[in-house]
Amino acid sequence: MVKAPEARSVEEAEVIRRISQDSEAVVVSRLVRRFVDLVRRVGTKARNAGPVFQTWLLEAKRCGVRAIETFAAGHEQDGAAVHAALRTGWSNAQTEGQVTKLKLLKRSMYGRGNLDLLRRRFLLAS
Repeated sequence: MVKAPEARSVEEAEVIRRISQDSEAVVVSRLVRRFVDLVRRVGTKARNAGPVFQTWLLEAKRCGVRAIETFAAGHEQDGAAVHAALRTGWSNAQTEGQVTKLKLLKRSMYGRGNLDLLRRRFLLAS
């Protein structure tokens, strides 16, 4: 759903066409695409995403699909953080990825080793 239409395979386009026969799915897909476009603009020329986000938020809160309305309400509660994230091009994705990898290694070794073994495995995985 979030791929650009020109980047979709024939099978993906067919699946989306079938999904689009449901009116609720059409509303959800339209809002999801707009949200993804908004988030992907972060760090580009479109730094003034605040008004666009507010418009999306109002539409999402009134769309009639409970899951999207709940998602929008959560983003409204965290409004300051969302606006800050949309205005800056910074990301902590690299850090989060490394932390996730470390936690996966740690969980896979649960009860089998000590900190030295965990350290060696993490350095080998890097």
